[in-house]
Amino acid sequence: MAIQTRNKRKTDFSMASMSDIVFLLLIFFMLTSTLVAPNAIKLLLPQSNSRTIETPPKITISINKDLNFFLDGVQVSESTLEAGLMQKLPDQESTSIRLEADKTIPVQYVVSVIDIVNTINNTYNTKHKVIMATSPKK
Repeated sequence: MAIQTRNKRKTDFSMASMSDIVFLLLIFFMLTSTLVAPNAIKLLLPQSNSRTIETPPKITISINKDLNFFLDGVQVSESTLEAGLMQKLPDQESTSIRLEADKTIPVQYVVSVIDIVNTINNTYNTKHKVIMATSPKK
């Protein structure tokens, strides 16, 4: 007499759940990659051999090739740059300010930013410094 079991084991593998997981991961990475991309200002920095590594700057001023000024990524005019800097530097005595200027702009615009910082230093007796961002020479 042959005894048969009622519960038979299936050796099949269903790929349906695997494809669901793959599509969910794909959607997750597509969404997070679009959220992570910063609104970067396109600049072609001047090249230099000197290399000074400093702590991350508190404030970044950028000047692009169209002579637009950006204070921490927000576009400002040259005339409102000093007021914007004063809002960012309320009670700080010494802060490093990173200046990112496109290499094609005239030097006068760089000097104007340095003059604005020096005016703030002289007026409020502070010691803020401007550090010019460069890219390494190839």
